[in-house]
Amino acid sequence: MTTPDTDVASNFITKIIEEDMANNRYEGRVHTRFPPEPNGYLHIGHAKSICLNFGLAEQFDGIYNLRFDDTNPSKEEVEYVESIQDNIRWLGFDWEDRLYYASDYFEQLYEFALKLIKDGYAYVDSLSAEEMRAYRGTLTEPGKESPDRNRSVEENLDLFARMRAGEFKDGEYVLRAKIDMTAGNLNMRDPVMYRILHAEHHRTGDAWCIYPMYDFTHGQSDSIERITHSICTLEFADHRQLYDWFIEKLDIYAPQQIEFARLNLTYMLMSKRKLLRLVEEKHVSGWDDPRMPTLSGLRRRGYTPQSILDFAERVGVAKANSRIDIALLEHHVRQDLNKRASRVMVVLNPLKVVITNYPEDKVEYADAVNNQEDLSQGTRKVPFSKTLYVERDDFQEQPHKKFFRLSPGREVRLMHAYYITCNEVIKDEAGNVTELHCTYDPETWGGSSPDNRRIKGTLHWVSANHAIEAEVRLYDHLFKTENPNAVEEGQDFTVNLNPNSLAVLNQCKIEPSLAEAKLGDNVQFLRKGYFTLDKDSTSDKIVFNRTVSLRNTWTKVKKKR
Repeated sequence: MTTPDTDVASNFITKIIEEDMANNRYEGRVHTRFPPEPNGYLHIGHAKSICLNFGLAEQFDGIYNLRFDDTNPSKEEVEYVESIQDNIRWLGFDWEDRLYYASDYFEQLYEFALKLIKDGYAYVDSLSAEEMRAYRGTLTEPGKESPDRNRSVEENLDLFARMRAGEFKDGEYVLRAKIDMTAGNLNMRDPVMYRILHAEHHRTGDAWCIYPMYDFTHGQSDSIERITHSICTLEFADHRQLYDWFIEKLDIYAPQQIEFARLNLTYMLMSKRKLLRLVEEKHVSGWDDPRMPTLSGLRRRGYTPQSILDFAERVGVAKANSRIDIALLEHHVRQDLNKRASRVMVVLNPLKVVITNYPEDKVEYADAVNNQEDLSQGTRKVPFSKTLYVERDDFQEQPHKKFFRLSPGREVRLMHAYYITCNEVIKDEAGNVTELHCTYDPETWGGSSPDNRRIKGTLHWVSANHAIEAEVRLYDHLFKTENPNAVEEGQDFTVNLNPNSLAVLNQCKIEPSLAEAKLGDNVQFLRKGYFTLDKDSTSDKIVFNRTVSLRNTWTKVKKKR
């Protein structure tokens, strides 16, 4: 597990671009792109790529595109396209009028394929998928040529045209590049360029029944858009030779591909295929489940765009894969929310307190500072009355030595209000504590006393007559192991799911100011953590999600180093 150093140096990609600009490569232009496939929701790993691709363009006064590499209609949906755009905007990036799709280039890609066929660099093959795998060879054994590899140009052109015309079934033919079946790089062993797929495309409908493969589409799309620096993750390093081969044989504009290490976090998966399984198998409530690493999930949980941008900058750009402790991400979320979140009082596990010497019908309003880190957020009025709720954990009938909260005969401070002393404990027939009877000191309003007597315990509370009932959801890691992919032979990654990743608390008591909370608002439940209003909230039911706890584990990680 990696724990990055405090200072992030200028990364190797910026140095490459600076050298390119100094040498007037690409006429001094910097033009990047973010090219997602619309087959799932963006996750936190994509956020790093977005920040890098778009951030580099901004840093060097260049421009950036958003392009959907939509080459597989069987897995792509408009829902994914819309969510990707929404989350990129949420992060704060705007591609202006530079929104493109690989499907914009289907006709041009088809013409590129025709050129390769005519020049003897592509052929139509009838091998089945299983046969093709067998013919491909291994890392230690060369592949062998398909019986169809030496078809004539005329026959290949005819078959390819008929493939487009819809004469054949799915899988009956493919178009392959003719490169080298003995190449050490398996990507160069006559890769498939086109396959037959009778599926409706989300943009082109049924206009096409053949679709270009990602490896044939990606580099040519960058070329068509005249991208200068094609920034991608390390798994594409072995594909660069193939991309360069296509560019060379087509004799078209050549972008420069640069690979960097993808983001991996402890307790999180970054595979869209596996995330889709979690959704389809209902291990989670959807792509935006707050336990998911998707931007939609993190957003629903209460993460802020700024915290993710700060985290991406802090992690930096590396050449080797590593795994970052999720505590660092939570640290940046906590740092950002500490500045922006209003402080409120919420009792998650309520215990009733009756102040026996307080007038029955009296109500006072305490002045509560909304955020001591930002006094410009002002104050609010919090009602105080005879009957209150405090946290059940804030009372012990037989307190241990270091417990300084409520217990029989002990005086504590109620935040923003009075000092109270516990005089009587009320229990039910089973011996469970149901209620506390306390007295208050009228001279201590506002949380201080005339004689400055020392009080160690300060509790948050909510007036029973003014409390609003709410549901509060406490989230933990979705997986119980740092590396969810680490399983024994024959096991599935789902064995690492954390059965305690969600706890739902009902009948929580929240102060009345939270009735005005809106989606996207961040608040700190005093002494409990940072929370946000959930989209499941209705006029009859208020639901809050815990974003992060108040405990900062990142400082502990650094101390262990």
